[in-house]
Amino acid sequence: MKTPVELKYAKTHEWVRFTSDTECEVGLTDYAQDALGDLVFVNLPEPDAEAVKGETICDVESVKAVSDVYAPVSGTVTEVNEELLDAPEKINEDPYGAWLFRLSDVSDADELLDAEAYEKHCEEEGN
Repeated sequence: MKTPVELKYAKTHEWVRFTSDTECEVGLTDYAQDALGDLVFVNLPEPDAEAVKGETICDVESVKAVSDVYAPVSGTVTEVNEELLDAPEKINEDPYGAWLFRLSDVSDADELLDAEAYEKHCEEEGN
Protein backbone atom coordinates (compact mmCIF):
# COMPACT_ATOMS: atom_id res chain seq x y z
CA MET A 1 0.00 0.00 0.00
CA LYS A 2 1.34 3.40 -0.99
CA THR A 3 0.81 6.27 1.45
CA PRO A 4 2.57 9.47 0.32
CA VAL A 5 3.84 11.41 3.35
CA GLU A 6 2.99 14.82 1.87
CA LEU A 7 -0.76 14.08 1.96
CA LYS A 8 -3.29 14.02 4.79
CA TYR A 9 -5.84 11.24 5.22
CA ALA A 10 -9.34 10.65 6.55
CA LYS A 11 -10.32 7.49 8.40
CA THR A 12 -12.92 7.00 5.64
CA HIS A 13 -10.05 6.47 3.13
CA GLU A 14 -9.93 9.77 1.28
CA TRP A 15 -6.68 11.67 0.81
CA VAL A 16 -6.27 15.45 0.91
CA ARG A 17 -3.56 17.42 -0.89
CA PHE A 18 -3.47 21.03 0.25
CA THR A 19 -2.59 23.41 -2.59
CA SER A 20 -2.83 26.44 -0.27
CA ASP A 21 -3.99 27.13 3.28
CA THR A 22 -7.62 27.18 2.15
CA GLU A 23 -7.66 24.99 -1.00
CA CYS A 24 -7.18 21.26 -1.56
CA GLU A 25 -7.67 18.29 -3.85
CA VAL A 26 -9.45 15.15 -2.62
CA GLY A 27 -9.15 11.59 -3.89
CA LEU A 28 -9.42 7.94 -2.85
CA THR A 29 -6.48 6.26 -1.17
CA ASP A 30 -4.58 3.27 -2.50
CA TYR A 31 -6.11 1.23 0.35
CA ALA A 32 -9.64 2.24 -0.74
CA GLN A 33 -9.19 1.54 -4.45
CA ASP A 34 -7.63 -1.83 -3.65
CA ALA A 35 -10.51 -2.78 -1.35
CA LEU A 36 -13.11 -1.66 -3.89
CA GLY A 37 -11.62 -3.46 -6.87
CA ASP A 38 -11.99 -2.32 -10.47
CA LEU A 39 -13.88 0.98 -10.61
CA VAL A 40 -16.41 1.26 -13.42
CA PHE A 41 -18.28 4.50 -12.64
CA VAL A 42 -17.74 7.74 -10.73
CA ASN A 43 -20.55 10.06 -9.68
CA LEU A 44 -18.84 13.39 -8.94
CA PRO A 45 -20.28 16.35 -7.00
CA GLU A 46 -21.52 19.47 -8.75
CA PRO A 47 -19.27 22.54 -8.82
CA ASP A 48 -20.30 25.01 -6.08
CA ALA A 49 -21.68 22.15 -3.96
CA GLU A 50 -20.97 22.47 -0.26
CA ALA A 51 -18.83 19.70 1.17
CA VAL A 52 -19.57 19.00 4.84
CA LYS A 53 -16.93 17.01 6.69
CA GLY A 54 -18.08 13.44 7.31
CA GLU A 55 -21.05 13.60 4.93
CA THR A 56 -21.38 11.85 1.57
CA ILE A 57 -20.14 14.09 -1.26
CA CYS A 58 -20.17 11.62 -4.18
CA ASP A 59 -19.90 7.91 -4.91
CA VAL A 60 -17.94 5.39 -6.91
CA GLU A 61 -19.07 2.10 -8.39
CA SER A 62 -16.85 -0.92 -8.64
CA VAL A 63 -17.52 -4.39 -9.96
CA LYS A 64 -18.30 -5.26 -6.31
CA ALA A 65 -20.58 -2.44 -5.10
CA VAL A 66 -21.44 1.25 -5.00
CA SER A 67 -19.51 3.05 -2.28
CA ASP A 68 -20.01 6.50 -0.82
CA VAL A 69 -17.14 8.98 -0.78
CA TYR A 70 -17.17 11.20 2.29
CA ALA A 71 -15.94 14.76 2.51
CA PRO A 72 -12.74 14.58 4.58
CA VAL A 73 -12.97 18.35 5.21
CA SER A 74 -15.59 21.05 4.74
CA GLY A 75 -15.47 23.51 1.85
CA THR A 76 -16.93 24.48 -1.52
CA VAL A 77 -16.40 22.34 -4.63
CA THR A 78 -14.54 24.47 -7.18
CA GLU A 79 -13.74 21.81 -9.77
CA VAL A 80 -14.32 18.12 -10.51
CA ASN A 81 -12.00 15.79 -12.40
CA GLU A 82 -14.15 15.20 -15.48
CA GLU A 83 -11.53 12.81 -16.94
CA LEU A 84 -12.75 10.24 -14.42
CA LEU A 85 -16.27 10.26 -15.88
CA ASP A 86 -14.94 8.51 -19.00
CA ALA A 87 -12.04 6.70 -17.32
CA PRO A 88 -12.82 5.78 -13.68
CA GLU A 89 -10.09 3.12 -13.87
CA LYS A 90 -7.53 5.94 -13.51
CA ILE A 91 -8.27 5.81 -9.78
CA ASN A 92 -7.13 2.17 -9.72
CA GLU A 93 -4.08 2.92 -11.86
CA ASP A 94 -2.89 6.04 -9.98
CA PRO A 95 -4.98 6.76 -6.87
CA TYR A 96 -2.86 9.75 -5.83
CA GLY A 97 -2.81 11.31 -9.29
CA ALA A 98 -6.54 10.86 -9.93
CA TRP A 99 -8.12 13.51 -7.70
CA LEU A 100 -11.92 13.53 -7.56
CA PHE A 101 -12.65 17.18 -6.77
CA ARG A 102 -11.08 20.41 -5.56
CA LEU A 103 -12.32 22.48 -2.63
CA SER A 104 -11.91 26.09 -1.57
CA ASP A 105 -12.67 27.71 1.81
CA VAL A 106 -11.45 24.51 3.48
CA SER A 107 -12.17 24.05 7.17
CA ASP A 108 -12.48 21.21 9.69
CA ALA A 109 -9.12 19.73 8.69
CA ASP A 110 -7.79 19.30 12.23
CA GLU A 111 -8.70 15.59 12.50
CA LEU A 112 -6.92 14.49 9.31
CA LEU A 113 -4.24 11.86 9.78
CA ASP A 114 -0.65 11.94 8.63
CA ALA A 115 0.66 9.01 6.58
CA GLU A 116 1.96 7.05 9.58
CA ALA A 117 -1.29 7.38 11.54
CA TYR A 118 -3.34 6.45 8.46
CA GLU A 119 -1.27 3.30 7.85
CA LYS A 120 -1.80 2.31 11.49
CA HIS A 121 -5.55 2.93 11.10
CA CYS A 122 -5.64 0.67 8.01
CA GLU A 123 -3.75 -2.09 9.84
CA GLU A 124 -6.18 -1.93 12.76
CA GLU A 125 -9.18 -1.90 10.42
CA GLY A 126 -7.84 -4.92 8.53
CA ASN A 127 -7.60 -7.07 11.66
